[in-house]
Amino acid sequence: MKSKFIQLVLSSRPVSWVNTMYPFAATYILLGHPSNWVLAIGALYFLIPYNLLMYGINDVFDYESDLRNPRKVGMEGIILKPTLHKLTVVSAVLLNLPFVAALMFLTNSTAAWVLLLIVFFVVAYSAPLLRFKERPFLDSATSSMHFVGPMLFAIAAAGSGWQQAWPFVLAFFCWGMASHAFGAVQDVVADKSAGLGSVATVIGAKQTVRFAMAMYALCVAVVLLQATVATTIVGLVLLSYIVNIWPYLNVAESQAQTANKAWRRFIYLNYACGAVITITLIVAEGLL
Repeated sequence: MKSKFIQLVLSSRPVSWVNTMYPFAATYILLGHPSNWVLAIGALYFLIPYNLLMYGINDVFDYESDLRNPRKVGMEGIILKPTLHKLTVVSAVLLNLPFVAALMFLTNSTAAWVLLLIVFFVVAYSAPLLRFKERPFLDSATSSMHFVGPMLFAIAAAGSGWQQAWPFVLAFFCWGMASHAFGAVQDVVADKSAGLGSVATVIGAKQTVRFAMAMYALCVAVVLLQATVATTIVGLVLLSYIVNIWPYLNVAESQAQTANKAWRRFIYLNYACGAVITITLIVAEGLL
């Protein structure tokens, strides 16, 4: 039983939990809701249950390609044993239902529909028949929504703030598309071997890196155009993502797996950039 629990936890990618919780919590607090049940339940939901639904379902339905992918170990994921597939899906659904129901009850109708749409995208990314992850460019857009979605839910739940938040929603969406696209580069050989599609299998490794770089550049540009001291600091920090993938601008498909080095740096880069952005926001908004 303990082993099964550990497998479920690992399948939810603990190293990435903060990537979905933070956009919700930070946005909700910045829009003037420092402490209530929506913040507490929403933060917990986007920290663990949401990630188990997102990554657990992906591990179940990507099992064949994961067997061919040497990086599916440790913090980058696991190869989920077939005997755990049913348990994973059932656990993900049952763990998500009470949180989704509570958040829909505690917020307004707009927020409830946004939440349902977010959950749909999470399921549609990996589930059979829909499989958005195999539809080039839609795969990157859907993956980006996994992280932008909690931010959109926070705005909807707050009932205001869209006008001031939309540039950052756009920038975050571009960041998400870039990050997913670059992540697909390292898997292009394994995905082709398993007969799976992705933005990288369709336009090639080199072009995918260039697409990712363009999206990162657009993200930085949108943030810098807000022209405040805080956004200038954040924009300059975000340039580090471009620097991270620059060496792979002309990567050959046969060498695409070497991009994993940059992907592993990306995981740590998120924490470093997140820390700087958090400190900048605290100072700029006078939250302390």
